[in-house]
Amino acid sequence: MRTVTAKGKTIDEAIQNALEMLNTTKDKVTFKVIDLPSAGFMGVFGSKPAKVEVSVNDETDDIIRDFLTEVFEKMQIKAEFEIKFDEEEGMIVVDIKSEQTGVIIGKRGATLDALQYLVSLVVNKDKEEYTKVTLDVENYREKRKRALQDLADKIAQNVQRKRGRYALEPMNPYERRIIHASLQNYKNIITYSEGEEPNRHIVIEYKRDKV
Repeated sequence: MRTVTAKGKTIDEAIQNALEMLNTTKDKVTFKVIDLPSAGFMGVFGSKPAKVEVSVNDETDDIIRDFLTEVFEKMQIKAEFEIKFDEEEGMIVVDIKSEQTGVIIGKRGATLDALQYLVSLVVNKDKEEYTKVTLDVENYREKRKRALQDLADKIAQNVQRKRGRYALEPMNPYERRIIHASLQNYKNIITYSEGEEPNRHIVIEYKRDKV
């Protein structure tokens, strides 16, 4: 079950805001009023918005859980799944807990990315509105992001010092975006991608100031 909290000038407005966050309709949710709206003194001072907690009752969580359970049974992997909705990013996050994390993640996250792609296909089958789904294992995504940012910084400093260029190993589109974003404000450094998938990679290059 995915749950979000939302605010609004009225209870109905707060519920509508929650429905938009969850990308669903009122007939598919249950809600609980946390705070009633208050006009405050003279309708201005001390006013307080309505606050509600809304839970979606669709079958998305069950679809994800059933699909992953079947896949992991065939892979002979024991795992548990914690499914939640990230309000800030507007997506479903599936945290996989298992003693066989290395197998699930795969080389440079390739297996995890493949599983994420398959889950997204299953979740969005026959749906008009796309629902983003992210799979993670023991915070691997965030750890990998920090590692890539550190790598980009070290290589960029070396490229700056030598005024040369450096080609990184092939990465998926998500990881390439992390590198590009990390170095976009780096002085005299440009980044661009070369090659074709799955061997597409980033080049970090020194660019001299125009005279």
